[in-house]
Amino acid sequence: MKIREYGAYNEGEILRLYASVGWTAYTDQPEALRKGFENSLLTLAAYEGEQLLGIIRTVGDGHTIVFVQDILVCPEHQRKGIGTALLQAILDRYSHVRQIELATDNTEKTIAFYRSLGFREMSEIGCCGFMKM
Repeated sequence: MKIREYGAYNEGEILRLYASVGWTAYTDQPEALRKGFENSLLTLAAYEGEQLLGIIRTVGDGHTIVFVQDILVCPEHQRKGIGTALLQAILDRYSHVRQIELATDNTEKTIAFYRSLGFREMSEIGCCGFMKM
């Protein structure tokens, strides 16, 4: 597996990846997803040869805040360290940034994953988060 910057947007492979994990809010609006990718701070991809295994997409300014917008791995390749490698690559790249944030599903699996990489719930550090949808 090799991790590299995701360069030219390939709608077919991105829509397949998002559909494989059931993220239909993205696949139902492919133009918005494309624009999201184009305006991201950094997107990294994990490949095996030419096969896309997963991506991590960040937004922010890269100096005071980085927000992990998306991290996803094809279901048949999950639990093999790909998500960890993608997130670690972001943490290494932005080690100088004070705030690296993300929002995720409130499940034991996702909470355990992010905790294993040093993330803490906002309430644990005297903060709370808000979202308007």
